Amino acid sequence: MTVLGAALALALVSAPSYAAAPAPTAPPSAGQQAFRDLYRELVETDTSVATGSCTLLAQKIADRFRAAGFAEDQITLFRDGDFPLDGGLVVTVPGKSAKAKPMLLLGHIDVVNARRIDWQRDPFKFIEEDGYFYGRGTSDMKVLDAIWIDTLLRFRAEGFKPKRTIKLALTCGEESGARMNGVQWLATYRPELLSAAFALNEGGGGTTDGHGKVLNQAMQIGEKAYRNFELEALNPGGHSSTPVDDNAIYDLADALQRVRALKFPVHFNDTTRTYFAKVGAARGDALGAAMARLAADPADHVAEAAVSTDRTLNSMLRTTCVATLIEGGHASNALPQRARATINCRIVPGEDTETTREALSKAIGNPNILINASGRIRPVAVPPALDAKIVGPAEKLVARYYPGVPLVPAMMTGATDATYLGPLGIPTYGVPGPLGDPDGNGLHGLNERHSVASAYIARDFLHDLVKVYAAQE
Repeated sequence: MTVLGAALALALVSAPSYAAAPAPTAPPSAGQQAFRDLYRELVETDTSVATGSCTLLAQKIADRFRAAGFAEDQITLFRDGDFPLDGGLVVTVPGKSAKAKPMLLLGHIDVVNARRIDWQRDPFKFIEEDGYFYGRGTSDMKVLDAIWIDTLLRFRAEGFKPKRTIKLALTCGEESGARMNGVQWLATYRPELLSAAFALNEGGGGTTDGHGKVLNQAMQIGEKAYRNFELEALNPGGHSSTPVDDNAIYDLADALQRVRALKFPVHFNDTTRTYFAKVGAARGDALGAAMARLAADPADHVAEAAVSTDRTLNSMLRTTCVATLIEGGHASNALPQRARATINCRIVPGEDTETTREALSKAIGNPNILINASGRIRPVAVPPALDAKIVGPAEKLVARYYPGVPLVPAMMTGATDATYLGPLGIPTYGVPGPLGDPDGNGLHGLNERHSVASAYIARDFLHDLVKVYAAQE
């Protein structure tokens, strides 16, 4: 990470001002309308693990490629027989150069579960309102899926013949991988479909101030590790008419309070330190000044306190652990014999599963609370090496589409399917483009949304970026 961060810092574009994200003032063009219709179909096809089907959406996408004239040997639909709803597809556009290695566009088409009763709008209806598209998956990540599909369809309509082969892999299970993960399945059973010189994925993108100004565009360089821990309290139980203080649910509740209070220390790497220094200097506000001070001195606790008030910046600073699931007891008239909670941790590079488990154990301070790693264990992400052929074109196009906005390195605070490409030797970059607001745009929560203007601009930006990469030898 040291060489990578230092080299990328030299390649960055710095700027003292922000660029505005223009609000759409005219009806969409014919191309934008076609993209909007595609985006709508993706969002309105439920692909949540609870109530949806990725297989159905993969078939709909394959039909779009067939209708555009793609041959059957360019379209590969796949699924595991044990998980019939978790299918995906790979589309291949052959390159004309024998020397140029393929590139891979990666996207997951599954989404987090959403219940209509909790949302203000139907989560599986594509609704445009007040400059945003609403619906589950509008930001994570069907906007990018739609852009990847639209880009290949546009290339065909334009008659563009890439030098390098372009592969598009749209898979299921990134959000619900405890059942099946499509990229992991391809890596195991059909690795030739993924084989590429590099991959472009989610994880980058731009940040706004929440009022229409773009603060930065980011290229993802590495990501946190994803680990779940199960806390479990056990007890002999008994009849609820004769309660005692020794209670599994109370013990678990006490442990969860201590997890809530646990704050991991600041842990910069070269990527995040460069991000805080460059973005902080470019912001020109009090939060930006605190970011820059903290990058220069991680022991500046006043700056740390200011930066930690921003949920996204806080998650870039440190490992985080949070309770996400809880269950306990076995009858309403019985003392609980067992209580469990799932703690989801996102671990910064340089820390690992064991150091995180030890921190949880120390914070809880109760040896009777069992703490065990649980769920699917992803490989640790491999940060991609700096490549001027990747960063250079992105810088030039960011300057064109988002004038005055710096392109910065960023560490993804979530986890992506890039983790499964590292063992295959495929460096994976999270692309700049789609914008996010400081409140997170409802990702994994209620009333998820994505800016209309951002979607249309990112569509053209990424079309041009992929074209540049595809034309390289």
